[in-house]
Amino acid sequence: MMTHTIEQLELDGYHLRPTDVAFAARNPSVTVVIQPEARERMQAARAAVERWIAEGRVVYGMTTGFGEFANVLIPASDVETLQENLIISHSAGMGPLLPADVVRAMMILRINALAKGYSGIRTSTVDALVAMVNANLIPDVPMHGSVGSSGDLAPLSHLALALIGRGRISGEPSDVVLRRHGIEPVRLAAKEGLALINGTQMMSAYGCLALADAQRLLDTADIVGALTTDALRGTDHAFDDRLHAVRPHPGQRHSARTIRRLMEGSQIRESHRTGDDRVQDAYSIRCMPQVHGASRDAIRHAWDVIEREINSATDNPLIFADDDIHLEGGNFHGQPLALVLDYMAIAMAEIANISERRTERMVNSALSGLPRFLTPRGGLHSGMMIAQYTAAAMVSENKVLAHPASVDSIPTSANQEDHNSMGSIAARKLAQVIANTQRVLSIELLCAAQAIDLLRPLRTSQVLERVMEIVRSVVPFTDHDRVLYLDMEAVETVVASGDIVISVSDALQ
Repeated sequence: MMTHTIEQLELDGYHLRPTDVAFAARNPSVTVVIQPEARERMQAARAAVERWIAEGRVVYGMTTGFGEFANVLIPASDVETLQENLIISHSAGMGPLLPADVVRAMMILRINALAKGYSGIRTSTVDALVAMVNANLIPDVPMHGSVGSSGDLAPLSHLALALIGRGRISGEPSDVVLRRHGIEPVRLAAKEGLALINGTQMMSAYGCLALADAQRLLDTADIVGALTTDALRGTDHAFDDRLHAVRPHPGQRHSARTIRRLMEGSQIRESHRTGDDRVQDAYSIRCMPQVHGASRDAIRHAWDVIEREINSATDNPLIFADDDIHLEGGNFHGQPLALVLDYMAIAMAEIANISERRTERMVNSALSGLPRFLTPRGGLHSGMMIAQYTAAAMVSENKVLAHPASVDSIPTSANQEDHNSMGSIAARKLAQVIANTQRVLSIELLCAAQAIDLLRPLRTSQVLERVMEIVRSVVPFTDHDRVLYLDMEAVETVVASGDIVISVSDALQ
């Protein structure tokens, strides 16, 4: 449980972290700069490209067409037009625009990939992209169009279209917006179109944002789960470290230790330590460390893959200036990301799944011993009855969204590109699973706070009472029906802010 802030992001192609990307994408005050060593590498690769063009070498995408047109030679006089035509023709996305934080993350990630120095792009072109990021100029990028294998071609093309003054930025013509901010639209040189659009940056952008959100929600799930356990007068025996030491999955041990510490000193727990005839709690309580922990370990694996990916060169061909060679390959293929994005969706769907089951136990008097639907005036008032319905609906939706996109493929480019990852679809599904999971946990937190207050004057632990204070600062206890979605939205705002995680982290230091 930690906070993460930065003021300036230094990009060199090798040391970027997903948390840096997520924070910078969501905080436009963060500026990006390219390190000098990266500039030297980019300049060396660019010198090689210009030498090959002068020599008349045949190089894919520089002196040939693209995809199925790779066997069509392009005259030297047309190499710049070739690059502009590439961007124009590949800007073929449709549908709603990608969220601004996703596009800003895409831009940062593309700069970092180019900074590795294998793409053959001019530093001046990358500097124009940096200037757009630092001015927070967000190109309009339609959501649909990527199959996740020749990179995210259509989304990245729309980004590049804005850079060359042919696209739109926040609904306005991009050439007008760029010049308003003192940025001259770029006239692409040889190889630069390919360098800008071959890559996995849309998938990676979603992945970085999802990692940041998933970490916060996993911490939130442990906190909310501990509060629910106390509200249901559950035992803390299941969180004893001796149990988890003999099945030492790292995520499991982390969650067990956190939940145990959160419950320490609870008057509610002490009140039923003796005389309670229950031997053990239901799985949604007792197995929280095992379920939450498995998702933690899944996210840790995804983190490793995504961190490698965002520090990789992913276009084609790649320029190895020291060896005076260009190599055609498939580093743009999104399979590594597609698999872990699907894995993340499954992992986070399970967090929502078990959360909804805990909510059901609280509102079900036969299981909780609390007033039915957590209202002391049941009948005239329905309490939290329909809140659980809403959680159930989102959990059910998550089950559909958790179906993997990566097991599908459809050929493109006249069957030249005959296996595609569908990682972009996995990315967008994951974003919806994350959003649903946040709301499901918010509903559980709302119900847990109501349940704890129904057990007054007993108090939960000192740390969890701080959580109660945060919840009660936006939603008071209720003994009568009121418009429930307003309470649910208020609690979700608190969960999304990270205030609960920060408060608990400070208390547990």
